[in-house]
Amino acid sequence: MTVTKKAFSLNFSLLSKFINEEDKNKYTNIISLIHEGMHSQTSKDRDALGWLELAIKQDKNEIDQILTVANEIRTKSAVLIVIGIGGSYLGAKAVQDALSPYFSKKSGETEVIYAGQNMSGAYINQLLQYVNDREVYVNVISKSGTTLEPAISFRVIKSYMEERYGNEMKNRIILTTDLENGLLRKLAQEEGYRSFEVPADVGGRFSVLTPVGLFPLAVGGIDIQALLDGAKQATNDLMFSNYKENEAYEYALSRYLLEKQGYIIEIMASFEPSLRNVFEWWKQLFGESEGKDEKGIFPVSVTYTTDLHSIGQYIQAGKRQIFETILHVRNQQEDCTIQVVDNNFDQLNFLEDKTFHDINTIAKNSSILAHYDGGVPVIQVEIDKLDEYHLGYLLYFFEKACAMSAYLSEVNPFDQPGVESYKNNIFALLNKPGYESLKDELEERLTEIFD
Repeated sequence: MTVTKKAFSLNFSLLSKFINEEDKNKYTNIISLIHEGMHSQTSKDRDALGWLELAIKQDKNEIDQILTVANEIRTKSAVLIVIGIGGSYLGAKAVQDALSPYFSKKSGETEVIYAGQNMSGAYINQLLQYVNDREVYVNVISKSGTTLEPAISFRVIKSYMEERYGNEMKNRIILTTDLENGLLRKLAQEEGYRSFEVPADVGGRFSVLTPVGLFPLAVGGIDIQALLDGAKQATNDLMFSNYKENEAYEYALSRYLLEKQGYIIEIMASFEPSLRNVFEWWKQLFGESEGKDEKGIFPVSVTYTTDLHSIGQYIQAGKRQIFETILHVRNQQEDCTIQVVDNNFDQLNFLEDKTFHDINTIAKNSSILAHYDGGVPVIQVEIDKLDEYHLGYLLYFFEKACAMSAYLSEVNPFDQPGVESYKNNIFALLNKPGYESLKDELEERLTEIFD
């Protein structure tokens, strides 16, 4: 079955020997019930479902405020440092990187640089050296303000900004945090920083269409209204409860049925390198939403043709526990054409007048056929072109599909208890007050491991 729209299409035809319509039809009522539950005001998860209609319930005042502050930064500053981790930065970075030139920023654009997504001291030191002779603003993104990686980065960068700008620092640091609670909200109230709200009913990995993603993107020159328009179209297109009319649900159902047959690894692939961080966002979205109770598909991403020369052998002939979802951009806005060379030194004149995109598309089709013949189920996703509108559509499609996929597996899409485990261990071993008993236990176990 191929589901087609001008902006977006899915092709499930290469699943027919792995999944039949009879198997799918068994889940028609279940999917409809899950859909009705998600869209019900009485849903048990209503406090985490605010992302569902963000694009069609836009707050014009909030968008205007985002654009006003973004224009201020674009006028006054060469750099915006965005401090965040996970959903607090992946969505913005995904869109920014997908729509930015490969080798240079657009002339006159403010450069958006990310920090707080790791704990590398070298990274922070080199970042501060890099921006030292350039005008800087900072955007700190955290609902609680207690996540360790962005918190320690903010502590260092805040000191740098205070030393460099003095009292002006307060105008150059913008917080994106919970409206009422958390350390950053307290800081905003006590020290007078400007702030944007992270909606209480939107979790981090679903927050790209809130100020979490929209503000850094606006500073970076991205058309956030077009991004929201694409998401709005997807919201309307994916409002149907029947999976046969809702491609997000058919994608979710297909993944679920493949998992039941032992296909427990999904490889998200593209032949466009600029989509790499879109896939990083996708990995967090699905990995953190589904991976619970010893359930869930392990999300992996690759960039072809590069990775066909590294793990292509495994995909073709390794253990049959993988399936592929291939994302293709139908029309390229920039390309390069192969020219004839008189002496044909490389024996490639047969490619005369073909573009790189032509060859890439043939490589995609060739890989799909080879992998399918090797026993790999393949789902094909296409967007018409790579711009804000189509990315907005794609992001919402994956969010809606992810929620349905998790619910089909009977896990909560919106919590992440496994992440809290390692955080607690770190705090204990770093002597955070209140973790003393856990620290003693962990140190005893570590002694047994490393001695």
